[in-house]
Amino acid sequence: MKTTFGRRTRILAATTATAGLVLVAGCSSDGDGGGTKTAAGGVEVVKAGQLTTCTHLPYPPFQSEIDGKVQGFDVSLIDLVADDLGVKQTIVDQPFENFKTGGSLNAGSCDLAAAGMTITEERKKNVDFSDPYFEATQAVLVDKKSGISSFADLKGKKVGAQAQTTGEDYAKSKGLDPVSFESSDAVINGLRAGQVEAVVIDYPVVQGWLKDKANADAFEIAEQINTGEQYGFTVKKGNTKLREAINKAIADAKADGTYKKLYEQWIGPYDESAASASPAAS
Repeated sequence: MKTTFGRRTRILAATTATAGLVLVAGCSSDGDGGGTKTAAGGVEVVKAGQLTTCTHLPYPPFQSEIDGKVQGFDVSLIDLVADDLGVKQTIVDQPFENFKTGGSLNAGSCDLAAAGMTITEERKKNVDFSDPYFEATQAVLVDKKSGISSFADLKGKKVGAQAQTTGEDYAKSKGLDPVSFESSDAVINGLRAGQVEAVVIDYPVVQGWLKDKANADAFEIAEQINTGEQYGFTVKKGNTKLREAINKAIADAKADGTYKKLYEQWIGPYDESAASASPAAS
């Protein structure tokens, strides 16, 4: 995801759990509404009565605006955390770099980040990750007329990827020089427009694209690549109480069937291996 610091930050506030979020006019403020900034369990929050989540839109099926509401798999899972804490989730749309580096968390712009973010050792230097909540793979999506049938066929081809993502990193690690796009929407539009012949991006994102008949008619997956990636939510380093609250919500959702229900709602047929990620080491 490309860093775009000139982009206006937007605030989106929660309505009901798993039902999505609605756009609220204006930018974030420093006011706390005069209420307490401590949620259930002694978890401190940056704004009273709210659990403020930083993300970068769009990144379906994890978070994207649908009918004026921000919805998705990540949104629904963090709604569960907010419910446990007795607050409402609010979403702040920012450049990915802002919270990948921990900047937004350190500045108090948000309590956590949820953005289909792969857990990496490099990122752990700046933020604390929750337990993994999703096993991810990369996919090579191509035009059906391209003649490309595998990742190996990408050599010498014009390949696209979303900037600042592990898909871009993987392509570069294999000697490719991918065209960087700022968002997942820009990636698929680049493929549609013929700017690139193939794209490398997270498989669940491709799954979401291919639910659309026009995309399914034009494009196909040339190869799915297991890179061993796991997604996690992030908090400011040392924010143990919030991290533990997120981990509890994830574990409870997996135990009571809520995780499976949300997976099927947002991603597709349930893949048990996606929920089998082991807890992160302390």
